Amino acid sequence: MDDSGPSRTALATAYARAYHQMVDRPRILTDPYAARILGVGPEELSTMSESAVEKSVVGAMQWPRRLFFAARARFAEDRVAAAWERGVRQVVVLGAGMDTFSLRNPRAGLRVFEVDHPATQAWKRRRLTEAGVDVPEPVTFVPVDFETDLLADELESAGMSRSDPTVFVWLGVVYYLTSDAVDATLDYIAGQARPAEVVFDYLQPPTGDEDVSRLRERADRLAAAGEPWLSYFTPTDLRVKLAGLGFGEIDDRSAAEVVDEYTDGTTDMRIDDPQALRASRIVSAVRTR
Repeated sequence: MDDSGPSRTALATAYARAYHQMVDRPRILTDPYAARILGVGPEELSTMSESAVEKSVVGAMQWPRRLFFAARARFAEDRVAAAWERGVRQVVVLGAGMDTFSLRNPRAGLRVFEVDHPATQAWKRRRLTEAGVDVPEPVTFVPVDFETDLLADELESAGMSRSDPTVFVWLGVVYYLTSDAVDATLDYIAGQARPAEVVFDYLQPPTGDEDVSRLRERADRLAAAGEPWLSYFTPTDLRVKLAGLGFGEIDDRSAAEVVDEYTDGTTDMRIDDPQALRASRIVSAVRTR
């Protein structure tokens, strides 16, 4: 990614979330900060160009991908809410990008650690200041360059407690990492005091010529922007991996299932094309032993 600013995919997701606020009903995720961080209004969102620089942004704003981006955030936040009821008071958002949960968090006493690349995080914090958005006190920003920094060291330095039960939210990141990097992060999460929960989305490998072509087009576009996809998992292989680390209560859903759940099957919001989001899935798992 470009070390001088935010990642292109972080921006794309933020634009999708902002556009979702404007055009989709029922709204899956209510996020009053998405457009403010970007500094854009309805007219600009409606007329995003198809320039080479903005293709990833425009693609993310298109239905049904924007619905999944909203739904995966809602799913993760619902898991955090359930963990809060169980007594969890610590959340780590890995690869936070332009996520705004920490700004919208309604639970006093829930500490949120936002982890991201220093360039993306610096841009976000600057935009929050320019937009006049106050960051709540329980939020801690943790800049981590995974090429040079150790996640464990940086979180410890930031005050994250390894002895407290924690939810790790890890959205829009896994497929940009190697399988070894995914394993290392899951191993770190598994070492957290129980119950430790992780919520993340991932990509299934393509099946069939049409699926291969569809995914290759997106993958090539992202690779050209310097953010290539590096890993894919089947639900079966991922379940085995999580179980081997002691995770149970594994809830693995397709993107379409999650979207349908949060739109109550509304006809206008139903994803009729089974291939539109076939590769995308989201999983939550809890380590209690």
